[in-house]
Amino acid sequence: MKQEQQEPILSYLEQQRAEKLAEMGSYLRHLREEQALSLEDVAAKTKVQPRLLSAIEEGRLEPLPEPIYIKGFIQRYADALGLNGAEFASVFPTAVGFQNKRSWRSWSTPQLKPVHLYLFYVFLIVVAVTGLSRLIERSPAPVSNVAGGRLSAKSPAPRTSPKANKPKPEGVEVASTAPTAPVAKPGEPVRVDIEVKEESWVRVKVDGKTEFQGLLKKGEKRSWTAKQELVVRSGNAGGVMVAFNQEEAKPMGDLGQPKTLTFKPSDR
Repeated sequence: MKQEQQEPILSYLEQQRAEKLAEMGSYLRHLREEQALSLEDVAAKTKVQPRLLSAIEEGRLEPLPEPIYIKGFIQRYADALGLNGAEFASVFPTAVGFQNKRSWRSWSTPQLKPVHLYLFYVFLIVVAVTGLSRLIERSPAPVSNVAGGRLSAKSPAPRTSPKANKPKPEGVEVASTAPTAPVAKPGEPVRVDIEVKEESWVRVKVDGKTEFQGLLKKGEKRSWTAKQELVVRSGNAGGVMVAFNQEEAKPMGDLGQPKTLTFKPSDR
């Protein structure tokens, strides 16, 4: 009887892990492609085998070890892409006391009593609600939609056709309602102020040198100044407001779409 009571719990945990891994893996893959990195490049930084990184991106639990180690791999992967790895990996459910599917079925249960199961159900509900609240606070849109808009907002897992997930070339931009980048007066330095309205990956190059690259959260503000050229690229152009030389701030482009803007002084 007790074994039958545990089966729904184990199935629920496994399903939650699979869904969360698919969502997080899709986001990590998108950021990796945005930064033009291969799995081998990430493996060299994280010391995690490429086949395991590939399994994380594809949301496959079978080739991966115990959940606690999967969480560690996710943290290393996120750190390598410029994210806060510990915070990003914190939403992956490990359920302390349970390991993988094989260890669940071999877990000894003679000492379990009804009160223990009741307390465990309460623990699961608290963990699920807390994790969902933290995820909603960080981003009002699904992770797969925030990164670059390549995935459907209705589908948390990468189930679209291969063409839909193919990374866009660096020089090709999605059609946007944002105006082209303005130019400064001759001899005037180029200043760009950024205010993030929706979480977005951003890269900034000042006079040919990368000054910043990483994930900016909602509400963050940054400023950069260049003498010759300042290039800003965002993975979620509609969520980033840009002000050129203290002019009125405008969105870089469309929400959920990547965009690159170049700011420089006029030649005249």
